[in-house]
Amino acid sequence: MTTVELRFSAQPEHVRTARLVAAAVARRAGVDEAVLDEVRLAVGEACSRAVGLHRSHGITAPVSVALIEEEKSFSVEVSDEVPGPGDDPALGGPVTTRGATPGAGLDEPAHESDADGEDEMGLAVISGLVDDVEVRSGANGGVIRMSWPKTPATVLP
Repeated sequence: MTTVELRFSAQPEHVRTARLVAAAVARRAGVDEAVLDEVRLAVGEACSRAVGLHRSHGITAPVSVALIEEEKSFSVEVSDEVPGPGDDPALGGPVTTRGATPGAGLDEPAHESDADGEDEMGLAVISGLVDDVEVRSGANGGVIRMSWPKTPATVLP
């Protein structure tokens, strides 16, 4: 198993670099050319989501991207350091998505619901692009893991 790791400051201008590196590593790993645009778009969406979460929560830690080449698949893990809603740091309980803010009511500022809507839209786009996607969140942050099959190598006679 080969892994390439990227860490970048939570700035929107770095998302493009992460997308391009992910597509290049996916190509080298043997992902079908027809799927590379999906890889590029999904990684861009996941990284944009992580950058937005870091910026909206005032987190200065970098966003992490792991590009993992396995025997039959290529996986990407985009990690942020924003605790999931309702997580008790002492318990470290996971949640599947971070769309809802605990205790959010009608008196919440409008930008909170807009951010939640963008987060949910980003997850919907990723789900539409990737067949194998997992979203985890806990007290130490969240991870979006996406996987694509590798193209089997053709054996010439």
